[in-house]
Amino acid sequence: MILHRRRLLTATAGLAGASLLGGCDRFAGTDAGRRTLSIGEDANLYVQRLLMSGMTTAREFPESMISPWFKPNGSIDPPDTAYKALAAKNFSDFKLKVDGLVDTPLSLSLADLRALPSRTQITRHDCVEGWSCIGKWSGVPLSEVLKRAGLKPQARYAVLHCADTLEYASDDGAWVQPSHPNTVREAHAAYVQLAAADDWGGSPTGAASNGEKDPDATDGRRPIRYYESIDLFDAFNPQTILAYDLNGKALPVSNGAPLRLRVERQLGYKNAKYVMRVEMVSSLAGFGDGKGGYWEDRGYEWYAGI
Repeated sequence: MILHRRRLLTATAGLAGASLLGGCDRFAGTDAGRRTLSIGEDANLYVQRLLMSGMTTAREFPESMISPWFKPNGSIDPPDTAYKALAAKNFSDFKLKVDGLVDTPLSLSLADLRALPSRTQITRHDCVEGWSCIGKWSGVPLSEVLKRAGLKPQARYAVLHCADTLEYASDDGAWVQPSHPNTVREAHAAYVQLAAADDWGGSPTGAASNGEKDPDATDGRRPIRYYESIDLFDAFNPQTILAYDLNGKALPVSNGAPLRLRVERQLGYKNAKYVMRVEMVSSLAGFGDGKGGYWEDRGYEWYAGI
């Protein structure tokens, strides 16, 4: 009998969950627990990849099923100085950087990106918080961008560096939320200094990518910006796009303008907003806590397949 992929994954998760009843929270906090949970994530990734090819796509929907309002979440108006300057000019000065382990580093404007082959897809966004929305996304397949950059043989992952500061690390090791309401609801000081070490416009040392001081690094505070990563298997899937339109209009700021990743076979937090840079790397070890993303550094799974 052939099992539906979701049923098989649910059954696998159920068996793993049953084995941890009676103190799973305490167990998860131990070294052995973390290793066990990591094995479970590896199993999820293995089963997903076993049952799907690199061209397998998520379900697409008719226009009649598009949600009347696509709920924004996380950051909805980044406070970062450089981002606000771009938004003030309707992103006319925006340039997507594509670098790292590539043969030809790229700097692409929105006009450049719109001139490349595009894809439109109507898909469902499933948030880890339990809600879903269906939206119509248009953008350039990430594969088209990477083909033009040319990958070096060592390239294994695409790291997406984003514009939005979610918290600040201070010199005394404490963390501070930005002075606006659109930030993460929960954070832990132990992780703050581990996040996104080399993002599009700044680093935990307060140095910008051009060698100048990050304008948002003030009074001993260093911006911690969102980042995410996917491997080449997902990067070259036809539904993995850098979206610039939502429901036939330019992507709103609240939903990630000017550019957001859509990787449709994974949960919402993998679909990074405010993408400024795509860096191709051989390992995730040099970023944050080495887990591959802002939320992954805080305990979420790197592979969030659905």
